[in-house]
Amino acid sequence: MVSEEDARRRQKASLDELILELTEERGADKTVCPSEVARAKRKENWQQLMGEIRVRAVKLADAGQIAIYRKGKPVDPHDFKGVYRLGLPDTE
Repeated sequence: MVSEEDARRRQKASLDELILELTEERGADKTVCPSEVARAKRKENWQQLMGEIRVRAVKLADAGQIAIYRKGKPVDPHDFKGVYRLGLPDTE
């Protein structure tokens, strides 16, 4: 459970910071749904953030800071469709 203080801090954090924080918290071999990032940032109208989260996720993936996964496998950040998840890059 997230404390009220953590919730307030997350609402003030940039989307990049929030994506990185949540993926690092989740750890290796686990992923975060983009909607989790949106809900951590904003309790209401979080759906409006989904497009921007995708844009930020692609930039972070390009920088090698995160990976974008579909069906449990890393995908090309510039060529994926449908449901996706965010996680730490595969170190293998």
